[in-house]
Amino acid sequence: MIRALPTPRKPIKMDVSLAIVNIVLLLILFFLATGQLLNPPTSDVDLAETRELPLDALPSPILVVSGETWELDGAPVAPDLIDVALADLPQPVVLHVLIARDAPAGGLLEVMNTPGLEDTELRLVTLRKSDVPG
Repeated sequence: MIRALPTPRKPIKMDVSLAIVNIVLLLILFFLATGQLLNPPTSDVDLAETRELPLDALPSPILVVSGETWELDGAPVAPDLIDVALADLPQPVVLHVLIARDAPAGGLLEVMNTPGLEDTELRLVTLRKSDVPG
């Protein structure tokens, strides 16, 4: 009786992908842990400040919104008549808006949603602390 030799088995290859994933996860945890220790969170954030400035130092036309009062280039204007006031300016109008930093976001949204300003480009004006006198 002749017996056939068993078929040779393929050698088992080691799968290194699991080891690589483990090393990557350990590195991520290491960098998260050391980064948190080296850079503790601080609350030293300098917020923008808005103060009174002469209108000639600001871009034109500028809409200064302070509470319920609106001023366009220094002249008081009613919110519902802003489109009439902008009609006299050269077209297309780029309206610069200056609003206090502590004003509620609804105030800025109210300006953006004012009827008559749909086709007007609005730019928010901010003041650097170094630009503020005194």
